[in-house]
Amino acid sequence: MNALYVSLAAIGGLLLLLGMLGGLLKERTPVSEPLIALIAGVLIGPSALGLLDLADLGNQALILEEAALVTLGVALVGVALRLPVGYASSNWRLLVVLLGILMPLMWIVSGLLVYLILGLPFWVAVLIGAIITPTDPVVASSIVAGGVAERNLPSSLRCAISAESGFNDGLALPFVVLPVLVLTEPPGEVLGHWLTHTVLVEIVGGAVVAALMGYAAGKTLRWAERKETMERTSLLTVSLALSLTVLGVTELLHLNGVLAAFVAGIVFNFAGSSDAKESQEDIQEAISRFFDLPIFVLLGMALPWEEWLELGWSGLLLVAAVLLLRRLPAVLALRPLLGPLRGKTKDVLFLGWFGPVGAAALYYAAFSFRETSIEVVWTVGSLVICASLLVHGVSATPLTKLYGRLPED
Repeated sequence: MNALYVSLAAIGGLLLLLGMLGGLLKERTPVSEPLIALIAGVLIGPSALGLLDLADLGNQALILEEAALVTLGVALVGVALRLPVGYASSNWRLLVVLLGILMPLMWIVSGLLVYLILGLPFWVAVLIGAIITPTDPVVASSIVAGGVAERNLPSSLRCAISAESGFNDGLALPFVVLPVLVLTEPPGEVLGHWLTHTVLVEIVGGAVVAALMGYAAGKTLRWAERKETMERTSLLTVSLALSLTVLGVTELLHLNGVLAAFVAGIVFNFAGSSDAKESQEDIQEAISRFFDLPIFVLLGMALPWEEWLELGWSGLLLVAAVLLLRRLPAVLALRPLLGPLRGKTKDVLFLGWFGPVGAAALYYAAFSFRETSIEVVWTVGSLVICASLLVHGVSATPLTKLYGRLPED
């Protein structure tokens, strides 16, 4: 019971502090909200004050996996509602490049870096590369949302980062599951299971089910507004309920709930009332903050400090290499294909630098560790996640303001 009250006090106090001072912190300091939440988790965890140990509450990997899944489900609907209606269809060429070319390149580069620097077995390195591939919507939202971003970044750049982070979280599943199957299943069963169950059923099937649910919810919202059967405050219930319902239904059907949440939000945004869009965005942003930050508190309590130290200088070298080489060189190479962003060097550089690793990687790291019991997967994955939270969190506000001061190309 004490653990419950410690959790409530820590998370509630953090949200209260950030709710009152979040704008000031973002304007005056280079520290992001996810990074503050991570530090709070470290302080209350067993490595500092020892007020709460996540392992005492049950299976630590399972707790982190399920908490990250709920966080992503709520966050991704929020990202979808923030995008302009019809954004995906009108910018499909850019999304094809970001998801169909950039994402596999990030996977290959990340896996090779892990393999060459740490000397891990090939498929373990490939798995870790897949875990840290997706751009995180939670951390990305802290970069592209809010007053600082809206004043300094064009909507085309903010939407591109948001849309990529929304889609590639779910699309990372096949990249993660393939090495997991290679490491845990008989060789003859890997490819068939991966193609039929992972790609066709979980990805395609999950997207279809989510699209139908999002469309039904959007049309129902339109009907309710025409008939005046709902209060404006009910939008809070609708937005949150859509996130949780889609997540619950798809996971019960063993489909990809991460991609499903974003697809449902996109279709709901298209089919729902445009008059309520601004209110939906504001409400979902508030809900997302409430659900997003606790996952980083939990992560802070579960960090494997001793295992990180055992990696030595190789761990630091890997972190530096991943942050510098995982994404930026590929984005620069793909510049001619980036459509509305290709004409501005500062757009390309900003897009290339800000591909943060966060809650999505945490979900896949916990999932992979639970499935394979390979401890180094969690050790390296959590190290890269925390490094990204630190580096991208500290650099977000200064670089966003710098972007606003730089002249147009």
